[in-house]
Amino acid sequence: MTQKVTITLKVNDVEYTREVEPRLLLSDFLRHELGLTGTHVGCEHGLCGACTIHFDGEAARSCTMFAVMADGHEIHTIESLGTAENLHPLQEAFHEEHALQCGFCTPGFLMSTTSYLKDNPNPTDAEIREAIDGNFCRCTGYENIVKAVRAGAQKMAQK
Repeated sequence: MTQKVTITLKVNDVEYTREVEPRLLLSDFLRHELGLTGTHVGCEHGLCGACTIHFDGEAARSCTMFAVMADGHEIHTIESLGTAENLHPLQEAFHEEHALQCGFCTPGFLMSTTSYLKDNPNPTDAEIREAIDGNFCRCTGYENIVKAVRAGAQKMAQK
């Protein structure tokens, strides 16, 4: 029997203290312990980007981290980005530009690109393509995703 470890972390501006198995993945902790199911698990190897979160303000793959590694850190998930009544500008742009189909990859794209746009608020299409290179979508041709990131960057600059 594995001894549990107590961790304290802030998720979406709420502090949590929980006992967890040392090998519990952060993605599983967010989904199963906290009920934040917007963080999707695709490949479980950090390659597809579906599990992307903000870890201390930077985009990170939650399926390649253990929950114990988040002890003392601040996490933001897709649930913190916007609400149905008050979408984040990038969420608005994804909707307006038809940048999603099944939606499975969308939270990862949104978390990756919101982090990217903090440092590069006016990217070229080539820079956007490079920024989303670590996120996979099996439904689209990425064209509308690039358009949405460009439009979202413009919306974010206006706010």
